[in-house]
Amino acid sequence: MEAQITAIGTYAPEKVIDNHYFEQIIETSDEWIQSRTGIKERRFAHVNQYTSHLCIEATKNLSATYNKSLEDIDFIMVATVSHDQIMPSMACQVQHHLNIPNAGALDISAACAGFGYGLVLAKSLINSGMYKKVLVLGAETLSKVTDFSDRTSCILFGDGAGAVLVEATEAGNIGASLTGSEGSGGQDLYISTNASQVNGEQIHPNGKIYQNGRKVFKWAVTQMTLKFNQLLEMEGLNVEDIDWFVPHSANMRIIEAICKNVNLPVEKALESITYFGNTSSASIPLALHEGIKAGKVKKGDKIMLLGFGGGLAYAGAIVTWDV
Repeated sequence: MEAQITAIGTYAPEKVIDNHYFEQIIETSDEWIQSRTGIKERRFAHVNQYTSHLCIEATKNLSATYNKSLEDIDFIMVATVSHDQIMPSMACQVQHHLNIPNAGALDISAACAGFGYGLVLAKSLINSGMYKKVLVLGAETLSKVTDFSDRTSCILFGDGAGAVLVEATEAGNIGASLTGSEGSGGQDLYISTNASQVNGEQIHPNGKIYQNGRKVFKWAVTQMTLKFNQLLEMEGLNVEDIDWFVPHSANMRIIEAICKNVNLPVEKALESITYFGNTSSASIPLALHEGIKAGKVKKGDKIMLLGFGGGLAYAGAIVTWDV
């Protein structure tokens, strides 16, 4: 049996935060934020709304939209760096709240590459024959771990969740995939509550996101250009064969630079950065779902998913969309 994505769902909190919000707390402007990031809005969870709540709503959306039963799911994975708490896992909370009786449950901590890792792992679990129906979620409430005194990063982050169902079928639609990491860059993007060092470098263990924007930008553009071309080669495709490119929506300028490097029209990139901000592990399913709802993504389309971020880590796959 092969792994096939059979359904997708998303959820974003109701609270909309536009760029003018930040003009009240830091020195910035709507024009400055849009010109450097492409962001117009993002969503923030309410005070008592956490990552597990977003996961549950995204899964309900998936089930309702595609008329999918949940009780026979046999494995749940949640990619996140903004847990309600470290233990119990978000996956266990999803299992409990949705009353899924026999599912294994696992959280993935790979930051913005987390959803890609979940998809690759789901494919492997199904191809191994151990599981038949895997729920993969990417969800974040980054507003709860944002340092609002850091004017270079606080404007970036938002909250949201996305879910896909991966099932065992005879054909499958998840093709070439890859994962990887460059842990030497860990001190350039982190959330720390305990250790005061990463890779021997002093850090700030305040439980908030820290990002060295320049270094991460350069790494993302350089490495994701290479990984884009690697996935093409693995699948035996040319760039012209890709109908839609869905990278992690970290910054619109990163997406534009990658597209330029691989000679892909930027119009073929699906993004969630404009109206959701950087939602880390949720950004890829949010962008893909928005493309589907807009009527852009059609059956038979070749889609490249490529996540990258804290770790530093990356993961990607080529999917033939037939949902």
